[in-house]
Amino acid sequence: MGLMRSPREDFEAADRRLRHQARPDFDDMPTVPIPARKAVTTFDAASKRERIEFKPFTTRLIRRTITGVFGAWSRISTAVVRHLGWYPRVEPYVGYGTGDYSRLICRTVYAPERAQSGVLSRGIRGMLAVPAPRTHVQASIDGVPLNTVQVGVSETYDKVDSSQIRSVEYAVSDSAGYLDLVAEHRLTPGIHRVFYTVGRRKPVGANLYTIPASAKVGIISDVDDTIMITQAPVFWKAAYNLLFLDPKKKASVPGMSVLFARIADLFPGAPFFYLSTSPWNVESSIRHFITDHGFPEGPLLLRDLDPRPKTFVPTGPQHKLEFAEQLMADFPDMKFILVGDDGQKDPTTYATIVRRYPGRVLAIAIRQLSPRETPGLASVAGMTSTQPIPVTDVPVFTGTTGANLLKTMIPYLKTHLEQ
Repeated sequence: MGLMRSPREDFEAADRRLRHQARPDFDDMPTVPIPARKAVTTFDAASKRERIEFKPFTTRLIRRTITGVFGAWSRISTAVVRHLGWYPRVEPYVGYGTGDYSRLICRTVYAPERAQSGVLSRGIRGMLAVPAPRTHVQASIDGVPLNTVQVGVSETYDKVDSSQIRSVEYAVSDSAGYLDLVAEHRLTPGIHRVFYTVGRRKPVGANLYTIPASAKVGIISDVDDTIMITQAPVFWKAAYNLLFLDPKKKASVPGMSVLFARIADLFPGAPFFYLSTSPWNVESSIRHFITDHGFPEGPLLLRDLDPRPKTFVPTGPQHKLEFAEQLMADFPDMKFILVGDDGQKDPTTYATIVRRYPGRVLAIAIRQLSPRETPGLASVAGMTSTQPIPVTDVPVFTGTTGANLLKTMIPYLKTHLEQ
C-alpha cells in the first residue's frame, strides 16, 4: 500500500498534471496558475428582507411549492436530455475586472453534441435550456489556468464552510448550473479572453474587460426600453419581444447609440456597464443587439430567474441596485453616469444610489416612454403611467429619444470636463 500524501502534495501533483497536459489550449502556459475563489455573494444576493425565512407563512408555502415544481421539472428534463445523449456545455458570459481581480460568470447546460455556445437564437430556446448542475469547469485567462478555491455552496449564501475549502484545478457549478468566480491576478487594462472547458467539449471563450485604474468616469445603463425597445411595462408585449421575436428584428431606441458614442468620445476609455432584469438565458440575444446596433461594448449582467429555496427570485430593482452598489465598491475613484427609463423603477433606484453615494454620480439620463409604450387606461387616454423624475442633488436629463437627451446632456458633460 502506497504512502498517503499531504493535501499540498495532492495539489502540486494536480498542478503538474494540468501544466503538462498535451491539449493545445493549455500548451506553453506559465507555471504559476491564477488564484480564484468562488464568490461568496453574487449580484443577485438577497437582502435580509427578501430571504424566505423572514416572509409570512403563506408566502413561504407558495415559494417552496414553486421551487419544488421547478426542481421536479429540472429532474425530469435532465433525465430526458441525458437519455437523448446530451451532455454539459458551458455558456460563457462577458466578465469584467480591475487590474487586481476579475469577476467571471458562466453557466453549464445540457446540449446536443454539435451544439455551439453563444449562438443567436430566439429567447424561448434559451429559456428552455436544461441546467447541468454541479459540473466540473476548468477556466483560464489568456491561456493561464485558474487555481480555484471552492467556498461553500453559492446558491444558499451561507457563511463560508471552512471544511469545504479546497484548492483544485476546477470549479463546480451550482444547482442551477451557474458559476460565479473571482480571479485574483495582475492584468493590463484592455480586453482579455477567458476560456471555460468541461469534459468532452472544446474550450469556449468570452471577453474579459479589465478596467484601468485611471478611468474616472463610467456609464451604467439599463437595457430594456432604454437602449432596446421591449415595452417592459406591458407584460404580454415584453414577453413576446423577449421570447418569440426574431432577435435580428429587435429595435433600438432612436438616437441612443449616437448618444452613447458621443459620451464615449467625451470620455475615452470610459467603461460601459449594461444591466437588465432579463434572465441570463437570453444573454446572447442582448449581446448581439449591442454589437449590431453600434453601442459601445461592455460587461452585461442579467438576472438568475431560477427560484432558489432561500432567496427565491430577487426583484428587478433590487438586482439593479446591488449591481450598481457592487460597481461603486469595485471602482471607488470612479464617478458614474446613470442611464435608464421611466417605465419601471429606474428613477427611484437611481435616486437611491445618489443618496447612498454622495458625490459619486455625475449625471442621470432618463428616457421617457411614450403613451403607447405604457399599459392600461393610461395609454388609451394619451397619458403615461411612468415614474416621476427623481429629485436629487445631481442633474437629471429627460427625453423620449437619444437625440433629445443629447441636446441637453452633452453640453453639461462638456462643461464638467472644462472644470
